[in-house]
Amino acid sequence: MTLSLRRFALAASCMLVATQLLAAEPKRPECIAPASPGGGFDLTCKLVQSALVNEKLLSKPMRVTYMPGGVGAVAYNAVVAQRPADGGTLVAWSSGSLLNLAQGKFGRFDENAVRWLAAVGTSYGAIAVKSDSPYKNLNDLVDALKKDPSKVVIGSGGTVGSQDWMQTALIAKAAGINPRDLRYVALEGGGEIATALLGGHIQVGSTDISDSMPHILSGDMRLLAVFSEKRLDDPEMKNIPTAKEQGYDIVWPVVRGFYLGPKVSDEDYAWWKAAFDKLLVSEDFAKLRDQRELFPFAMTGEELDGYVKKQVADYKILAKEFGLIQ
Repeated sequence: MTLSLRRFALAASCMLVATQLLAAEPKRPECIAPASPGGGFDLTCKLVQSALVNEKLLSKPMRVTYMPGGVGAVAYNAVVAQRPADGGTLVAWSSGSLLNLAQGKFGRFDENAVRWLAAVGTSYGAIAVKSDSPYKNLNDLVDALKKDPSKVVIGSGGTVGSQDWMQTALIAKAAGINPRDLRYVALEGGGEIATALLGGHIQVGSTDISDSMPHILSGDMRLLAVFSEKRLDDPEMKNIPTAKEQGYDIVWPVVRGFYLGPKVSDEDYAWWKAAFDKLLVSEDFAKLRDQRELFPFAMTGEELDGYVKKQVADYKILAKEFGLIQ
C-alpha cells in the first residue's frame, strides 16, 4: 500500500470512529459521585466532565450528581437495582470501593453486578494533620497512639474495614498496636475529612494525596506520609515523605475510574469504551489529570474487568487477615 493510500485509510478509520461516537452519544450524560462534594469521587467525575467536552467526545457537558452513603454502597445499589440499563450514567469508583465489595459491604451485590468501564488515574493514600499539629512525622503519631490511642481522634472515609481505616490499621499493626483500639470517626469521603480536620473535630485524617493537595498548598494541612513506593515525582509533592522511608512498609495506591449498570447495552458500553480509549491517550487529558494530582493509570474493558476481580480477591485475603470477614 502506498503512503497516500495508508493516509487515506487512516483518515477514513478516524472518520468512522468519530461518526460512531457521535451517532451513539448519550442524550443525558451523567456522572454519579457516590459521596459528598469535594472528595475523590467528585474530583474523578469533574476530571472526565471537562475532558470529554475538551476532546469533543460529548457535544454537551456531562452533569455531576452526588449520592453519598456507605462510601459507594448507596450508589452501587441504586444503579444496579433501579437504573441497570441507563447507558448515559457513569458511576465513579476507587480502590476503596473494591475493598468494601471484598467485605460484602455493598449488600447483596458483589463485584460481578456492574460493567466495569475504565480506570483513569491513581492517587496514593496519605496521613494528614493540620499545619500546626504536634505530630511532625509518623513516629510522633505512633508514639501518641502507643501512649493512649483514645486521645487521638482519626477521621476516615467509612467505618472499620474501609480503605482509610485499613491505612491506619496497617500502621498500627506495624507498630504493635491493636487496630481495634484506635479511635475513629467515620466520615463520607475526602471532602468531609478535610472539613473535620481543619475544624478541629479530628486530629488526624486518613485520606489520599489528591484530596489533600489543595489544603497542603494553601498551608492549612501537612502530610505525615504518603503510601507510595518512593517519593512522588511532582514538584509540589517531592518533599512529602513516604511511609516506607520512615520504617513502615506500607504502599496503598488509590485507583480511580468508572462503571456502568449491569444491563447497559453492548452498543452503549462500546461507545463509552471507545470514548475512554481515545481520552486516555490524549495529551490534553494527561494535563487535566496532572492538575488534579492524579498519576497515570489507564485501563478499559476486559482488561479492567480482570484487574478489578483480582483486586477484590486480594482484598478479601487482607480483610481475613484483619478479622473483618470469615
